[in-house]
This record gives sequence, structure tokens and C-alpha cells, in this order.
Amino acid sequence: MSGADLTDRIDALLPQTQCTKCGHEGCRPYAQAIAAGAEPINRCPPGGDEGIAALAGLLSVPIVPLDTTRGEHGPLLVAVIDEAHCIGCTLCIQACPVDAIVGANKRMHTVLADVCTGCDLCVPPCPVDCIDMVPARRAWTPDDASSSRQRYQARNARLSRLAADNARLMADTAQSAATPAAEAAASAMHDAERKRSAVESALARARARRAGK
Repeated sequence: MSGADLTDRIDALLPQTQCTKCGHEGCRPYAQAIAAGAEPINRCPPGGDEGIAALAGLLSVPIVPLDTTRGEHGPLLVAVIDEAHCIGCTLCIQACPVDAIVGANKRMHTVLADVCTGCDLCVPPCPVDCIDMVPARRAWTPDDASSSRQRYQARNARLSRLAADNARLMADTAQSAATPAAEAAASAMHDAERKRSAVESALARARARRAGK
């Protein structure tokens, strides 16, 4: 089995909450690390014991207890924003790995409970502490995991496009700024050379006059 195939199979067993509690930026990077033998299989709190057992079966390794330094397994939670205190800073929107929060700058934000993964990554950035994690009162399903994976991938693709667009814009701006500067520098050099030539010519004429006397 190739490394990519193994990563795919491991990734398929992870819950796709993209919570980063495993120490990686999302479920896919954790799957890649497991496939490479760089990480153990017990660092996914949302997956819990069931997830560890599934990974152990796939990889033919012993079942081990959940690494609780990464968090405890528990029921699915969802984020809820106290809209009366939300200041519309967009920090929670930027932190959400699956675009489950909608809103605009200086406007009230709302969590899409059906797609919230319970990752709680939106909580720490909130400057007014208006986000709570509450029981979802439902189980996380394979369909949820599939949808979350797609939303996570779409968000990463969008951010990559934005970063590339910004890089091109900055390069174009730098080039546009550099062109007049280069032209000015070339003009200054030309003026300096012209003045130097004029001075040298004048000195040559003066020396010639002195020599003629």
C-alpha cells in the first residue's frame, strides 16, 4: 500500500472535526503523520476509544488508551454566540476551520450549528468572551465527517487562492513602485555623468589654455 493510500484510509477513520488537539493543523496532517510512523494513534480526543480501536485494526497495532493530555473524549458540543455581546470583530470567523460561522465586520455573527464540529477553536480568539460550547444533543455521524472534510478542504483552497492573489498584488505593486524609482535612478546617473563629462571637458580646456601660455 502506498503512503498516500494509507493516509487516505487513516483519514477516513478520523472524525474530521479539524480541532487540532492532536497537535496538527487538521485531521489530514495527523493522518499523514500516523502513516509515516511519526505519531501514535491515540491523540484524537473526538475519536475516542472507538477511533483508536479502528486505527489499531487498520494498522495492526495494539490498542492503547487515549492520550488525555490532548483532551478528553465527550459528547458533541457546538459553539453558540451571545449575539447581544458580539462586537463583529470576525476573529471567530477566521479561526473556524470549516466556515461554520457567518457574519461580517462590525456585524453580529452566528454559528451554523448543523456544520459546527465542536472544535472550540473560535473560543480563545473572542475578545469579549461571548462564545460558549454547549451540548449538541446529537451524535457526530459519518455524513458529518464527510461534510466537514469537504468544508475544510474548500476553506484551505480559498485561503491558498487569497494568499496567492495577495502575493501577486504585492509583487505587482512593488514592481510598479520600482519602475519609477529605477527610471529616476537612471536619470540621476545620466545627469551625474553629463555633469562629470562637462566638468572634465572644462578642466581639459583650462589645462590646454594654461599649457598654451
